[in-house]
Amino acid sequence: MDMSNNFEPTEIKRLDPVVVNRIAAGEIIKRPANALKEMIENSLDAKSTNIQITVKNGGLKYLQIRDNGTGIRKDDLKIICERFTTSKLQKFEDLQSIATYGFRGEALSSISHVARLTIQTKTVNDKCANKALYEDGRLKEDIKSCAGNQGTQITVEDMFFNMPQRKQLFKSVSEEFSRIMDVVSKYAIHNASVGFCVTKHGENASLRTPAKSTQRENIRIVYGGEVVNEIKSIDCSDELLQFEMSALASSVKYSSKKFTFLLFINHRLVESTALKNAIDQVYATFLPKGNHPFVYMDLRIEPQNVDVNMHPTKHEVNFLYENEIVEKIKSAFESTLIGSNETRELYTQQLLPGASNPYLDDNESMSQKKEAKVYAKDMVRSDSKEQKLEKFFGTIIKSSANESIEIGTPNEESAEDDSKQNTSSQKSFVLPLQTKIDVARKKTKLTSILTLRKKVENKCDKNLRHILAESNFVGCIDRQLSLIQSGSNLYLCDMQKLSEELLYQMLLYNFENFCEIQFETALSLKELAILALSNKESGWCEEDDGPMDELAENVQDALIQKASMLREYYGIEISSDGKLKSLPLILENHLPMLCHLPMYILRLVTEVEWTKELKCFSTFSRETAMYYARSSFNNDDTEWKWLCEHVYYDHIKRYLIPSEQLDTSIIPVANLQNLYKVFERC
Repeated sequence: MDMSNNFEPTEIKRLDPVVVNRIAAGEIIKRPANALKEMIENSLDAKSTNIQITVKNGGLKYLQIRDNGTGIRKDDLKIICERFTTSKLQKFEDLQSIATYGFRGEALSSISHVARLTIQTKTVNDKCANKALYEDGRLKEDIKSCAGNQGTQITVEDMFFNMPQRKQLFKSVSEEFSRIMDVVSKYAIHNASVGFCVTKHGENASLRTPAKSTQRENIRIVYGGEVVNEIKSIDCSDELLQFEMSALASSVKYSSKKFTFLLFINHRLVESTALKNAIDQVYATFLPKGNHPFVYMDLRIEPQNVDVNMHPTKHEVNFLYENEIVEKIKSAFESTLIGSNETRELYTQQLLPGASNPYLDDNESMSQKKEAKVYAKDMVRSDSKEQKLEKFFGTIIKSSANESIEIGTPNEESAEDDSKQNTSSQKSFVLPLQTKIDVARKKTKLTSILTLRKKVENKCDKNLRHILAESNFVGCIDRQLSLIQSGSNLYLCDMQKLSEELLYQMLLYNFENFCEIQFETALSLKELAILALSNKESGWCEEDDGPMDELAENVQDALIQKASMLREYYGIEISSDGKLKSLPLILENHLPMLCHLPMYILRLVTEVEWTKELKCFSTFSRETAMYYARSSFNNDDTEWKWLCEHVYYDHIKRYLIPSEQLDTSIIPVANLQNLYKVFERC
């Protein structure tokens, strides 16, 4: 028998559009709750203040939503159920600033491919309502006029009538109704100003929240008084990471067997395993084993940092700096719960003889748990306090932050070698510093600063950002280079370059929000300028540049003219008689060395482009970053090493947005697994 025909390739054919759309619809509309979520979001986008939902047989037989929103234009009813038709998105780039729930233009189309769909709608300008029936994305018959109120009513009947295999998978109508209630409850809490009502067909309302309510009141309606009585407000924000978070979370007095986590990112109901696990981990410290909290979280991130186009159902999003934002939120929860733990009430129950402890795993105690075997080649140091280089060379001691700082008089030797400026042979005078803290925080609206921030973010190298975020500090090699470990790799870092870039970015992101380092004795700008001009580094020559005294006075006058701006934006206070009273505190626990202050004052006049706004802020920030970094790397060994590890590295790990230009400043020097192979051969 000839079997050759069995190996003939089959013909490839183009699928019928109806089949394609039905397959796609099955990915978006998995159950009635998915369809309802899409329709609720459309109602909210239409500025509805009242949404009513009617359900029959868990939504499989009948699901209707009515709102009092803006309605749908009659002309749009012709194409509204076709795929990829939307009023919320025109081009792909619009996803970077999307502010609406919907944007894909697939929801109503998908519903019409798996159910019988009817839309009745009326706009403010329509004399009567319009009604349309849809099947497989197209009008089934002509649009009809009818009586109706302003807003939209969407009726979905016989869901999955054409997909019997899908319909058979649903366990019970009560479970589907429970999922519908869960979706509505979450949106009702987040959108407390909107009234929601859910009713089983022919019965009284199962859930009703009033319009113009509050989130706390709606939590009480949905989850009961026991939860809301133990609710605490938790807020967190970071201008550098560009996010704001507000949450209503249960205190340590409340616990449940189920973790109730309502997460909205940019007002979209989503899921985040990383965030959920982090918060649950925080509560695990305070709650009995197997118990969990209630958390409602509203997380707002700059739209350009969020990718909402991850999945057709839009229940997942990706966002920039996820690890850093999660850690920041986790810290906020920890701080709040530690404070509330003081009034916590604990109850104990004595075990009967022979009874097992319910808080330990079966047949084993906590001390008897077996640890997973870790091979030597995969062992990496996860605690930055273990086995640092300094362990073998002595202990680092932090110097006192209240010590006076000396200003040395520059001379020819100091111009050639910065390290000699603080020697005892030089003439110096003492100026104690004080830090003034201003807790009020402003959000800048200057286009130039926002442009400079955007430029930094657009150049972000995600690989370098990941290396830094997952790293641990190993130790300092010299005044410029340090070692860090990320994963199983060892990296050599040019800490001076990284610190300069960090300081530059901090100047951009803390713009208008600097604490002040105040001098007990104000410094004369003219005298500082004379000290700078006396230094060979300035390049001053009397024949070419004129008298030193006259130049110093010009420097003073130029900065007095900019005093108002410097005070408002950077916390640099200059009096009308030319005295410097304060400098900005850019990083906590770090004060700049005053021996470099004269040259900094001179360069502010000669190197900053004051005539153009964007260039002005950019060059000013660069010069200031260079001054502060240069000061740090000329401190004595003990203080410099402490600053490098506990100030600069900590901030670099958390906040630095590295660009490709810094890839030469973070160089891999060793890989643990490769080293293991080398020693194995030896």
